[in-house]
Formats: sequence, structure tokens, C-alpha cells
Amino acid sequence: MAFIGLALLFIALKALDVGFMANIGWIWICLPLGAAVVWWSLADKYGYTQRKAMEAMDAKKEARRQRQLEGMGRGDAKKKR
Repeated sequence: MAFIGLALLFIALKALDVGFMANIGWIWICLPLGAAVVWWSLADKYGYTQRKAMEAMDAKKEARRQRQLEGMGRGDAKKKR
């Protein structure tokens, strides 16, 4: 996500002719977009994206389980004290 933000900043600075960015070629301005594509393809290839999604799902399931236990009065005794 940082690559996309950086690319958008560079594009805005180039379009507004701000500072030294006005003289830099468009290929250098859009380079962070290419880096984002490479990052996303590698993250998908090596399972980073899926692993993060599974961790988020597991956290949701555990939170739901804890709410249900507390609703039945069987929640964690340490939390009640």
C-alpha cells in the first residue's frame, strides 16, 4: 500500500509541476506502481495474502467464541476480576 501512496504523491507533484519533480520523466514517477505490482504478485505467489486473511478470520472466530462464553457466564475468570 505504501508503494501506491508514494506513486500517487509523485503523480500529483509531477502534474502540479512542483519542485524537481517537474523535470523527472514519467517512467521514474510511475516506478512505484510497478513495484506494487511486483509486491502483490510475490505476496500472492508465496501465500502472504492468504495467510493474513486466515489470521484475520481466526481472530474473528476467537472473539466470537469468547463473547459466547462470556454470555453463558463461562468467560475467562481473570477478566472478571
